[in-house]
Amino acid sequence: MDELVKLVTEKVGISPDQAQKAVTTIMGFLKDKLPAPLAGHLDKFVAGGADGAGGATAAGAGGIMGEAEKALGGLFGKL
Repeated sequence: MDELVKLVTEKVGISPDQAQKAVTTIMGFLKDKLPAPLAGHLDKFVAGGADGAGGATAAGAGGIMGEAEKALGGLFGKL
C-alpha cells in the first residue's frame, strides 16, 4: 500500500497524508463494490502478495502499480 501511496503522491502532486487518505478511500470503495471473493484478496494484492491469478504477484507483469498509474493518469489527466 505504501508503494501505491507514493505513486499517488508523485503523480498527483499531493502530500503523502492526502495520498494516504485517497488510497484508503478508494480501497474502501473497491471493497464495497467488488464481489466478496475478490474484495477479500484486495489488501493482499495491493501489499504485493499473490493476486489469485496463477500465483502471480502484484509486482509482476506491470502489476497493480502499472494499472494504478494508468487509472490515476486517466482520473487526473496528468500522465
